[in-house]
Amino acid sequence: MPSRRRPSPTVLLVTLLLAMAALSGCARVQAALAVQPDDTVRGQVVVATPEQGPEDPGPALTIPPGLTDAVDVSQYRQEGYTGSLVRFSDLTFPQVGELISAAGAPGEKVRLEIRRAGNRVVVDGAVDLTTVDVDRADFQLKIAFPGQVLDANGEADSGEVSWVFDAGEVGDIEAVVAFDDPDAPSPVNWSIGLFVVVALAAAAVVLLARRTRNPPLRRT
Repeated sequence: MPSRRRPSPTVLLVTLLLAMAALSGCARVQAALAVQPDDTVRGQVVVATPEQGPEDPGPALTIPPGLTDAVDVSQYRQEGYTGSLVRFSDLTFPQVGELISAAGAPGEKVRLEIRRAGNRVVVDGAVDLTTVDVDRADFQLKIAFPGQVLDANGEADSGEVSWVFDAGEVGDIEAVVAFDDPDAPSPVNWSIGLFVVVALAAAAVVLLARRTRNPPLRRT
């Protein structure tokens, strides 16, 4: 599969954190994501509200048609909450951005950006829960990275950062992670290529010297 440069989109609270703008009162939004070494994302997200009755389906979600093969939506019903469980894998950053757009128009409630800067990945954002009721509010984000977490304002442990957002407040999201750019040339391949070039150049010099040197004198 050919390598491709992926743009730096505004991403990754994934689909349903934006749905908070449409949720009144109590809610549960739990996102567990894993950034892969090739800059794709897999994970799952729960978005739910307190169950109003046995037939209450919870918040309605819409998945873009182009992502239906990569996104699975199932019913979620636990601990008095009802809603949806969204699972996905191998989504590119732009596809995750598309998933967010499907959840609702971007606004000031949620801002999250993940961008690559060489061999660093920078996560920056904020979640505004100032209008969310404190009672039975459960908002969490967890992101796993295939590299070393250099800095984060969440709980960092072995390449994973977790945030718990408090209702009635604005929560900031910050992290800097070190892992190799998948589109960067491999140091091993570069070294092998350099060795081959040097070897060919040396062989050419030897061959040229043999062809141009003076022939030995013959005794008469």
